Amino acid sequence: MEYVTAVPHPRSQAEGSARASRRSLAIALLCGALGAAVALLATRQRWSEGTATVAGGAFPLTAKGSDVTGVPAALAIVGLAALVAVFAVRRSGRLLVSALLALCGAGTVAAALLGASDSSALDEQAAQAAGDTSATVHALSHTAWPYVAAVGGALILLAGLLALRYGRHWPAMSGRYERSGAPRPRRKPAALDPDRPEDLWKALDRGEDPTGA
Repeated sequence: MEYVTAVPHPRSQAEGSARASRRSLAIALLCGALGAAVALLATRQRWSEGTATVAGGAFPLTAKGSDVTGVPAALAIVGLAALVAVFAVRRSGRLLVSALLALCGAGTVAAALLGASDSSALDEQAAQAAGDTSATVHALSHTAWPYVAAVGGALILLAGLLALRYGRHWPAMSGRYERSGAPRPRRKPAALDPDRPEDLWKALDRGEDPTGA
């Protein structure tokens, strides 16, 4: 008995590839934009709190994410710019920008996790409040916002990985805004009007003979 092996139609393969490209593009845009927004929002929230001993009493202290570290916010902004730049470049340039996007996400995650247990910002506030450089914070506690920033960084990292994997199939900015290598055709000069002296001067500036036929 003879079996016939079904061969996938080239058109169906192309349509499937196009759908995968559009899906990856939408997911990358959503993850990159959402991740940057989440990371920026998280750095503006309270990451840690504690108390310092001032004049024999407890003085409450709090530190926002931007007080602890400025790295997540900076990398989130760079990552957002890289996400936009992915569509402005092609070939090897797109690969490099995609790698930068992924590195921004990984760096945001690392910086946020390191800041989750950092006490240097509160120690500095305790030293200023107590007027003693050796003073440190007491009853230190941390919130969940550093981990929220790490989630934002993970979304940026996912966008970068998708760009590395599928970015070569994504559309680029319209070529009509790019300068082509072909020389521009010279515009044919308008006919000179002998009654208009300014036309004669323009012809002389172009190196033409205004009296020629």
